[in-house]
Amino acid sequence: MSNEDRTDNLRRGLPMAGARDPEALEREKAKLRDIDSRPGLWRRWRGYWSLSGPGWVQSALTLGAGSAGSSIFAGAVFGYDLLWVQPVAMFLGVVVFSAIGHQLLVTQARPYDVFRKRLHPALAWAWGGVVLLASIIWQFPQYALATSVSRDIFDVAGLDVPRAPIALGLLVAGTALCWSYGQGSRRAIRLFERTLKYLVLLMSLFFLLVVVKTGIDLKAFVRGLFGFHLPHDREGLTIVLGALGAAVGVNMTFLYPYTLLARGWGREHRGLKNFDLAVSMFAPFVLTTSLVVIACANTLHVQGIRVREAVDAAHALAPVAGVAAGRVIFSLGVLGMCFTTLTIEMVICGFVLSEMLGFEPRGWRYRAATMTANIGIIGAFSPLPFWLPVLASSTALVMMPIAYVAFFILHNKRSYLGDDVVTGVKGAVWNVLLLLAILVVAAGAVAKILSLF
Repeated sequence: MSNEDRTDNLRRGLPMAGARDPEALEREKAKLRDIDSRPGLWRRWRGYWSLSGPGWVQSALTLGAGSAGSSIFAGAVFGYDLLWVQPVAMFLGVVVFSAIGHQLLVTQARPYDVFRKRLHPALAWAWGGVVLLASIIWQFPQYALATSVSRDIFDVAGLDVPRAPIALGLLVAGTALCWSYGQGSRRAIRLFERTLKYLVLLMSLFFLLVVVKTGIDLKAFVRGLFGFHLPHDREGLTIVLGALGAAVGVNMTFLYPYTLLARGWGREHRGLKNFDLAVSMFAPFVLTTSLVVIACANTLHVQGIRVREAVDAAHALAPVAGVAAGRVIFSLGVLGMCFTTLTIEMVICGFVLSEMLGFEPRGWRYRAATMTANIGIIGAFSPLPFWLPVLASSTALVMMPIAYVAFFILHNKRSYLGDDVVTGVKGAVWNVLLLLAILVVAAGAVAKILSLF
């Protein structure tokens, strides 16, 4: 029985992909076949670069308030010691995402429908509900932190701007960008992804300047990256768990396959998928978070500055730009992080509710569904601490094992994937890494639950 026969009762594809120019998609597939036939890894990578996209969406989502907060506190409190946490978390996340991408590209089946029909309806509802809840929870710190750093920018200029117009501006701008993605046109989707790509690169640049100015303690860097230091106090444990939860959130397990469907990716895109995960997701995340940790270790940790609000963290950029300009640059970087994540949480809510309630992700119902995430705008008006994103991310880690276990089962389910189940040495290695990812997030979830008591 062919793989298509095995999945013929599943919903496949998205209207967003159908709205693309079919001829353009065929040209892209032909280009990929040409790229894949090129000798030399570097030549193939150069060809893949212009076609990457979904990985940048994941980078923009994960580089939000949670990752920013976790990296700032990791560097400010522990110096270089926790440099290992986010690269390890993202590597394991990329392994899981590679498995998810493999399943999606060879079947074109919508994951929520797969959960419902090939696993259990209750599991589909649990996954969708958890993703929806996580996206709403994460929206609170995005609005809170984005509003705080925006006010700090105005404060440097001598202006006392209330929270309301800032929050409203974030809502309007985020909605406009989110709804452009929902239009489904090739141009709108590529504009959305390119906007996120350059915002992510801009964030990295801000902190690279500080690291270049202050230097790197190579001995401490190597020890922090490979020493696997694990704090035993509650604050340190929360920072580690927050970093794990922010690196790959449970809502990303929903978003990633649907962004592949929105692009119309299929079997021809399997090589591009691995490049995209490595270069567009893993590399920007690890680079940016490591730069933030090192910058904060070289400045805040060395000076003994305790971070309680954005203005304290902004001292990390003082060696490059001075305190005043440093506050502006730091706040712009964090604002970019929060804004991209804020927008993508809306996209996720639109996808989740359209699948759970049975309508296509387009039109007024999809747009109304995306606005569910903006319950989190309340965070802009509450006296929430700068620590909140770290706490929210560590709490969301509790929800991760559900999705990881489900995708592991599907990865080895021959009645679903047919001959596309990966076997042999490659399949064994993949399964070991997937089980390791499950054990890490499960251990983190247990540790978070125990820490509450």
